[in-house]
Amino acid sequence: MKKIEVVAAIIIYQNKILCLQRKESKLAYISKKYEFPGGKIEIGESKEDAIKREIMEELEMEIYIDQEFFTVEHQYPDFHITMHSYLCSVRNPNLILTEHIDFKWLDKANLIGLDWADADMPIVMKLKTL
Repeated sequence: MKKIEVVAAIIIYQNKILCLQRKESKLAYISKKYEFPGGKIEIGESKEDAIKREIMEELEMEIYIDQEFFTVEHQYPDFHITMHSYLCSVRNPNLILTEHIDFKWLDKANLIGLDWADADMPIVMKLKTL
C-alpha cells in the first residue's frame, strides 16, 4: 500500500477559513471534494518549507505559519495518507487557483456543510472546537 506524507494549511483571514474544491478525478472518493490546500513534502524539505511552497504553487499566495495544528492518519482505498496541518494567516486574501476549481472563505461553523475529502474531516471537526 502506497504511503503519502503531506502538509495542509488552514488559512485564516478575518476569522474565515479557506476551503478549496478539488478538480474532477478518476478516484471518486476525492473527486470534487473540498480540502485544505497543501501537498507532498519533497525530499530534504521541512514541513514548514513544503507548506509555504505548496501554497505559493497552488494559490500564488504568501502565508504565515502560526502553529502546528493536528496530524491526521487516514486510509483511502488506494493509499495511506499522513497529513500534518498548520494554522496559517495571510495579510492579503487574494489568490489565484492553479489546481482547484473553486474556493470559499467560511466561518468555522459553516465548514461542516461542504463535501470534504475524508482525510480532511478530522481537521474540520477539531476546528469546530476552537
